[in-house]
Amino acid sequence: MSVLPRIRAAAPPSAVAAGLIAVLVGVTSSAALVFTAAKAAGADAREISSWMLALGVGLACTCAGLSLRHRAPVVTAWSTPGAALLTTGLVGVSMPQAVGAFIFSGLLILVSGVTGWFARLMNRIPVPLAAALLAGVLLRFCTGLFGTMEHSFAVAFPMFAVYLLGRRLLPRYAVLLALVAGVVATLFTGGWRTGGLHLSLATPVFTAPEFDWRVLISVGAPLFVVTMASQNLPGVAVLRASGYQVPVSGLMTWTGAANTLLAPFGAFGLNLAAITAAICTGEEAHPDRSKRYLAAVWAGFFYLCVGLLGATVASLLTAMPHELVMAVAGIGLLATIESSLATALADKESREAAVVTFLATASGMTLLGIGSAFWGLLAGLATSAVASLARPRRPAPAAPAPREQPREAPVR
Repeated sequence: MSVLPRIRAAAPPSAVAAGLIAVLVGVTSSAALVFTAAKAAGADAREISSWMLALGVGLACTCAGLSLRHRAPVVTAWSTPGAALLTTGLVGVSMPQAVGAFIFSGLLILVSGVTGWFARLMNRIPVPLAAALLAGVLLRFCTGLFGTMEHSFAVAFPMFAVYLLGRRLLPRYAVLLALVAGVVATLFTGGWRTGGLHLSLATPVFTAPEFDWRVLISVGAPLFVVTMASQNLPGVAVLRASGYQVPVSGLMTWTGAANTLLAPFGAFGLNLAAITAAICTGEEAHPDRSKRYLAAVWAGFFYLCVGLLGATVASLLTAMPHELVMAVAGIGLLATIESSLATALADKESREAAVVTFLATASGMTLLGIGSAFWGLLAGLATSAVASLARPRRPAPAAPAPREQPREAPVR
């Protein structure tokens, strides 16, 4: 095989675009929380850069490594609800104590993988409810596409129009064409603010951990809970709803181990992605389901770039138009939410529970510091349990009457 076909096989444009969009959405939606959390622990510029480097390297290794190992689009991310928790939880906590809490949370995730309890829990979740959970998680981003048209019609509408034409003419490149249209539109409308851009490489900063039991309980344990309930649970649901049966315990073990090893450099929480994973598991990433893992591998490559240029990420986020990110995220997830809703509502008996799961998850409510994905699934399971109790039992089919044995002919 010549070089060019090999490059095309390893880097199909649709998969590369899906990986880039996944990282773009993941970073722009929550990197500011990471910076705020680091500052709450008293981190300086070098330590903040080290946090981004550790997270980028961890995500690159887990995205690419797990996807190549299982030939499935396993996309990982940093814990967004965990970062939100740390913005207030790390106030008054020293950096060594914060690192101790990160290690504690990573070890708990590692234990959940080694013992297999999380996998046993996920195996009890019906497929329609998992699909409804995924649809609820994605709803905000898909509606964001049309919400963006209200304020930035000149950006969002051309992207949507190009996507619709691309779906009919060049379906493999529809999302990529929409992204290009969005970049061109934002350049014409003057949405980019490039005055503060600067390029610099990140350097690792090691912080020796300090284990304070009060910080472990007040920061480490809640960080573990919100990461498992709000990130890993919907992350597994994305893979299951897309038809990828990967070993959950192995995924938990590897992400927990990577989190623990990189915690002294600032990796506070590595977990399975949900929203960005859905970008890589849909048809837009690759028409061949068995090749969509390439999108996750490319996502790992782009996460590595983010980590190496950690000090540059903040200035890039300031320069990039928010409307472009919201519009391309909504476009990239349209096909996924369509298939998720179809799966969730296909079974008549579980339809009510699926609708409850979808609505509760899409509400975005937060109770006890845990996001709506957990509570939506809990509400759906409760609805399903009550419905099964109220549903009349079908009578068992009557046993067939025994056949009369044919009489033997008399011996002549």
